[in-house]
Amino acid sequence: MRELEFIISQYENLSSQEIGCVIATVVHVEGSAYRRAGARMLVDEFGNITGAISGGCLEGDALRKALHALHQQKNKLITYDTSDDDDAVIGAQLGCNGIIQVLFEPLDYEDSLNPCEMLKSVVAQKNSLAIAVQFNLDRSKEQAGTIMLIDENLKYNGKQPENEVLDLILEQAQLTLQNRRSHFAEFSIDGETQHLFIQNYQPPIKLIIVGAGNDAQILAQQAELLGWEVIVTDGRPTHANKQRFTSSCQVIVTKPEQTLENIEIDQHSCFVLMSHNYNYDLAVLKLLLTEDQIPYIGILGPMKKYQRMQNDLNTDGFYISEEFEKRIHAPIGLEIGAETPAEIGLSILAEIQSLLTQTSARPLREKSEPIHEKKNNQFKEIKV
Repeated sequence: MRELEFIISQYENLSSQEIGCVIATVVHVEGSAYRRAGARMLVDEFGNITGAISGGCLEGDALRKALHALHQQKNKLITYDTSDDDDAVIGAQLGCNGIIQVLFEPLDYEDSLNPCEMLKSVVAQKNSLAIAVQFNLDRSKEQAGTIMLIDENLKYNGKQPENEVLDLILEQAQLTLQNRRSHFAEFSIDGETQHLFIQNYQPPIKLIIVGAGNDAQILAQQAELLGWEVIVTDGRPTHANKQRFTSSCQVIVTKPEQTLENIEIDQHSCFVLMSHNYNYDLAVLKLLLTEDQIPYIGILGPMKKYQRMQNDLNTDGFYISEEFEKRIHAPIGLEIGAETPAEIGLSILAEIQSLLTQTSARPLREKSEPIHEKKNNQFKEIKV
């Protein structure tokens, strides 16, 4: 389960008991910080925290600010400057060197469009979304907060602003969904500057593990820790069963030719062929060759195994295009000296993460630029 799902689960628990709570959201970061914009935490009236907005350095003061917002029943924007070594509020010499804007929103259980109610619909579906948060860097001004969700067809749900602002939000949401990057914008209306954080939300990666051996068990556990959706398929009921895999895994017993019949494939679906049965893996690979949405197919085993697969596919009349070939990773994983099943699992998951985020997987110390991209982190001034 991902952090946002934990937050929603706790929100529903608090709602059932009518315990007051506040959602805190990082809406902008200038410089370095442990968490980026979009990080959230839920604080209840007793001071219990679910989620995190930092590595632990901000949570203590943020708890107090959340309870203050809850008491006043008013949205609050708080600025934390971790570049100030003399800042006694968050502790001296953190070394993060970032300015972090955090928005605190008390939650009204009677409001069907409160931030957590909207976030419930986010985690309930499997599509990309833009989450629009409106705020004002002048902390004395009104903070609109989390106002809208926008899908890839620009259909929206939430608290609709006036038409000029709505058009502006939809335009920024379209860019966010096209580029798969969160956007920040500022605009003026009635002489007052407002700011927007348009968050790019991507549903969890769907990892389909073909094979239910002991190494697949470990890979499934590791993927679950990352919050990925895990599906395990195998033809052996002695191996593919709920006793051997975590409760969140979907386990399917199937012949290889029927593997895809109960799996909904989308652009987030990644396959790992590790049944340790050559013919089983080959039969599934034949099925995958017709699926254009799949970004990643990893095949466990040496290069000779994949070369044999290519020859057998050619003999059977299956053609792997040059474009599709780029999606196949054989041998699977990154070169990290992996030997044990857990190390191999780490190698596989790191390769998938690197591919889907379009990053190099090289050591961070080799980067001459900052760890996090700053290109899209500045407020873009736009006209209403």
